[in-house]
Amino acid sequence: MIFLEACVFTTVLFGFFGILLKKNLLMKVLSMDVMSTGVISFYVLVAARTGVFTPILSDESPQAVAYADPVPQAVILTAIVIGLSIQALMLVGVMKLSNHYPSLNCDEIEESVG
Repeated sequence: MIFLEACVFTTVLFGFFGILLKKNLLMKVLSMDVMSTGVISFYVLVAARTGVFTPILSDESPQAVAYADPVPQAVILTAIVIGLSIQALMLVGVMKLSNHYPSLNCDEIEESVG
């Protein structure tokens, strides 16, 4: 469990430092996606427990077992969809900037603006 937590934390750190240190706008968008993946993985790791069942009721399912709470799963699915939407919006912004400026480098774009 400690190893998985370390991997998730490392993923979040890679994304965070990618946003801070990369100068290319496309790499910043990808770094944000890496960081988002790390955060979602953290929530999945925290919610993962043994001994609970998927909350799908059927005639064959036992009645007296512990079911997993479906609300965190729904929240994570919503976070994934919102993250994908934000990433698509950011990529459209990067595409618009690439039409106006010859480079995707942040420093060169700032120098071109003035």
